Amino acid sequence: MRAFSKTIGALLLLGVAGFGTLGLADDDGKKLNIARARDLGVPFDGRTGPNNAITDVPGIEVGHTTLISGDGKLVVGQGPVRTGVTAILPRGKTYDPVFAGWFSLNGNGEMTGTTWVEESGWLEGPVMITNTHSVGTVRDATIEWAFERRFFKPLAGEEDTFWMLPVVAETYDGDLNDINGFHVKKEHVFAALDSASDGPVAEGNVGGGTGMITHGFKGGIGTSSRLVTIGETDYTVGVLVQSNYGIRETFAVAGTPVGREISDLQTTYGDHNQENGSIIIVVATDAPLLPHQLKRLARRAAMGIARNGSYASNGSGDIFIAFSTGNPGAWSREESARLDILPNDLMSPLFRATVEATEEAVINALVAARTMTGINGNTAHALPHDRLQAALRKYGRLIESGTQTAK
Repeated sequence: MRAFSKTIGALLLLGVAGFGTLGLADDDGKKLNIARARDLGVPFDGRTGPNNAITDVPGIEVGHTTLISGDGKLVVGQGPVRTGVTAILPRGKTYDPVFAGWFSLNGNGEMTGTTWVEESGWLEGPVMITNTHSVGTVRDATIEWAFERRFFKPLAGEEDTFWMLPVVAETYDGDLNDINGFHVKKEHVFAALDSASDGPVAEGNVGGGTGMITHGFKGGIGTSSRLVTIGETDYTVGVLVQSNYGIRETFAVAGTPVGREISDLQTTYGDHNQENGSIIIVVATDAPLLPHQLKRLARRAAMGIARNGSYASNGSGDIFIAFSTGNPGAWSREESARLDILPNDLMSPLFRATVEATEEAVINALVAARTMTGINGNTAHALPHDRLQAALRKYGRLIESGTQTAK
């Protein structure tokens, strides 16, 4: 059994009593040679950062706790377990709130803390993502973590006065996971937060995305980034998704109707024509934006998933949050601040970057994910790389050399 074993991309595989060694192979994404969409020759627009990840925005750290154990028939409280939690820290372990805005494309889902984000314009802690029935546990544990780690700035003379309204989002993994067994615990939340790091980000069957499904294939966590130049200044836009939405018929990759080309390999359960999933999208940038501008940025994520075949069905919880790491040190409970602000007239390149990075992040999640069997033998198949390439080739969209910029 391995306890708190960290791998590259901030994937944490926990060995916890009752679970055994949880989940994926003990190797990280590089050792497993996990491909990304660009490696397969998928043609995407735009210039990526060095990691093609949300962590290309300086200061951002990402951590995952992945819980995988058991097989066979569902026994509530025992498993099978296919779930986890993902943490995104805008300035790493440094407490320095960031301007933020959020948007709900379709509200059949949850993202706690957003009423205060809307009211105040600030994101005052990490963004956490998990399964639908673990939101409360993750919220409470995040508060406890922040208090224990002194992740706040009290007023003089009020060192132990502390309150927090964490942002915790969810998608439903109950088709593969014992969701009513409540397997995500406080220690898993702490582990995701404590293990968070910059650099490459693990994708696919990890963290909160462990049991998620996208367009009838195995989905999960995906990320991407874009570099933009506005005037003489370079900025980065990064996106991380927990992808769990869509039907096969509408699935498209870079304008190619992949869902119609690969109509088999459907999940082994349920109505394949009924779309009830969700997607959580986190957009980050170092461009100096105000809350109302960040709400505008968050809205553009909808256009990214539309490119891939989303139509925001009634049963889908499509909720997005955007934040800016610009203007460090601006947050204060006692003092005023001078701010840099990017004019609205200069925002269009950021809008385009958000659309492009969102589109690619979803496909990265699908490419990284592996076939998974969960409760009652329910199986979600991985998107087959060779057949994806064949579909792109058929429509003249495959980059045969695979020499796109960045990974």
